[in-house]
Amino acid sequence: MPYEQDVERPDPDSPSRRPGLVAASAQMLALLETATRAAASDGKVLITGESGVGKDLVARHIHERSRRSARPLIAVNCAAVTDSLLESELFGHVKGSFTGAYRDKPGKLQMAHRGTIFLDEVGEMSLRMQAMLLRFLENGEIQAVGSDVASTRVDVRVVAATNRNLSEMIAAGQFREDLLYRLRVIHLEVPPLRDRREDIPALVAHFVERTGRRVTFTAEAIQLLVRHRWSGNVRELNNIVEQMVWMADGDLIDAEKLPVSIRTVAPTAVPTRERRCQVADELYTAVVTGGYLFWDHIYPLFLSRDITRHDMRELVRRGLATTRGNYRALLRLFGMSNEDYKRFLNFLAAHDCRADFREFRNGTPEVVRRPQLVLPPSPKASPDRDKTLAGVS
Repeated sequence: MPYEQDVERPDPDSPSRRPGLVAASAQMLALLETATRAAASDGKVLITGESGVGKDLVARHIHERSRRSARPLIAVNCAAVTDSLLESELFGHVKGSFTGAYRDKPGKLQMAHRGTIFLDEVGEMSLRMQAMLLRFLENGEIQAVGSDVASTRVDVRVVAATNRNLSEMIAAGQFREDLLYRLRVIHLEVPPLRDRREDIPALVAHFVERTGRRVTFTAEAIQLLVRHRWSGNVRELNNIVEQMVWMADGDLIDAEKLPVSIRTVAPTAVPTRERRCQVADELYTAVVTGGYLFWDHIYPLFLSRDITRHDMRELVRRGLATTRGNYRALLRLFGMSNEDYKRFLNFLAAHDCRADFREFRNGTPEVVRRPQLVLPPSPKASPDRDKTLAGVS
């Protein structure tokens, strides 16, 4: 999600003028001002916020306005590689240190010397890797995997990001409290798109311009986009805009050409609850009454990491609360056919998203309250599906 800020006007070809965050709302303008002040220091920065809000672009904003901007910004997705490979990715390895290590390889920390390293999804690190990262943060020393030479010291600024609640992970014993203190010298919270709807028209215009096509969204279409909940945040908005632009049969996109999920999902007040419970409620409401289908809408969100295992597991729990622990009844509830039963169970087992059905057999546990269904029914919902929902409610 891009941005153009008119505060400073350096050379238009310089790195600082490349597209970044589009900021029109007061929240984002204040965040960018804070990020710019943070760029003047070498303090470690922790960027938090939901998936798809643009935490990586905030990190780039900080780097490109820092004294390290002439040096590289190296990004590492801590959730994309296994624990053993992440150690090699960060610290490097020497030839023969493990199977497949055919040559010496410098780590990302060494490559970021005198620059910035961006540790995305830092909340997905194992406790072992957290300990190794903490040691590096304390002394700046790195030692390649399999190396028996003395450690070398590098000068790297660390910017980390996560969509996890690290305080809750600390309470659950899944994240080191001392590491959080090291990373959170400066804390930036990127608000979700639903809390800064003023940014949506500017973002839509930017995404259209980036495609190079002369396409215009009508005022009614923009209004529907502004009213949508955007659980996938700016990443989801970008996807919808590109889809509409490339599939448009003319130069005007009106409300009727928008996806049914945009036209039917009405805005609701955001409950003041913990973010992950809110996401699960939104997903549940979307599949039950908003016309969303599990394989067509929820599954792609999981694969693209817009929702987490926890979100998926909580969605399943809400479904089981409705079906009183009946996994097979979830198929109709989530818009799947009976033939999908084994596929669905295999998916949940493979990604550790299953919930124990036994706790729902005697009614809904108090800890999992059924969310109030506030979305209008999808025009595509079939009568059979409505009867099924009535039967399991």
